[in-house]
Amino acid sequence: MSSDSQSNVAANAGSSSRRTLTACGAAHALHDGFTDLLNVLYPLLQAQFGLSYAAIGALKAVYSGAMASGQIPSGWLAGKLSGVSVLAVGTALVGAGYGLAGLTGSLYGVIAGLLLAGLGGSTQHPIASTLVAGAYPGLRSRTALGTYNFTGDVGKVALPAVFALVAASLGWRQALLVSAAIAIVGAGAILLSLQSAEMGARAAKSGRTGEGEDRPWAFWLLFCIHVADSAVRSGFLIFLPFLLQAKGADLPTIGLALSLLFAGGAAGKLVMGWLGARLGVVSSVISTELATTTLILVLLPLPLTLTLALLPLVGLMLNGTSSVLYGTIPEFVKVEKRTHAFAVFYTGGSIAGAGSPFLFGLLGDLIGLVPAMMGVGILALLTVPLVWALRPAFRAEGASLR
Repeated sequence: MSSDSQSNVAANAGSSSRRTLTACGAAHALHDGFTDLLNVLYPLLQAQFGLSYAAIGALKAVYSGAMASGQIPSGWLAGKLSGVSVLAVGTALVGAGYGLAGLTGSLYGVIAGLLLAGLGGSTQHPIASTLVAGAYPGLRSRTALGTYNFTGDVGKVALPAVFALVAASLGWRQALLVSAAIAIVGAGAILLSLQSAEMGARAAKSGRTGEGEDRPWAFWLLFCIHVADSAVRSGFLIFLPFLLQAKGADLPTIGLALSLLFAGGAAGKLVMGWLGARLGVVSSVISTELATTTLILVLLPLPLTLTLALLPLVGLMLNGTSSVLYGTIPEFVKVEKRTHAFAVFYTGGSIAGAGSPFLFGLLGDLIGLVPAMMGVGILALLTVPLVWALRPAFRAEGASLR
């Protein structure tokens, strides 16, 4: 093959990879936005139906439980059928769920709608992550998956804001119907934009089947690190508003603080995915976990103003690890097993994120707010020996341990 032909092939491959990352990133933004707009919906439902906080928690559990339980079956279906078709159907199912809740306007309709939407939302992470990893083979997947991870935060900012505006002017039912329409349009766009990418991925996969060496022990170590990291993040988030309140923050200040934290977290997902590809997994994850523990402990005695100033950096470290961890999965799992691996990985994080606030809440009731937050910080330290134990896996593949 001539050098010109090789250049054209490389350019086409690069263009296809970018299209895949853009489309999967858009799907991620859409699905994460649909999940987070529920935080705007719950207070409106409370006012509409006179619900208790426990009932609101139960509604949230319906959606979160459906999403967590559907991820592994979604990965299995994607392996048997077309992953893009499963993702498109899942996105349409989100639309059907929100449409049902909006059209009926009843509490039972809302419950059924949240169940459908949660099941539909479960398709996105395992399938889109696999497509991105397939489009960027090798160590490039770390940076690509970090970028993909970041796009979810864009949706978390945009869609809840749109939902709030529509709900304020037209009502929550109409806002749900608008969200349903966006989901249906998104499902069609996913089908159109990703079908060619999946065909290319299948062709590449057939040539790469069996590529790499399965390292189940390394994957499960990574899984345990991810579960602990998710538990730390959720535990910190459940206590932060109360810590700020104890420092004298009012409600608008607490909202500002959370925005600062989330902005830092979004930047962390993008920056750490790029940095992890250059420093290596072991160095970058140990650095972020040590920094997380240090920053949480430093926050506790600080006055409110300094606490607010430090929160973007806390968010960067708290969320940054996830991009490095997601981006490392393809290095430990063969091509044909990755969709299932991503599904298992995301399910573990979902369960940890749902269960740890309750457990840390019990700890806080027993020993108090500040000691419980110290416990959250110490949990981050427990991941360090697990990360250190991953070193042989990277030596085996000649990856950087810096």
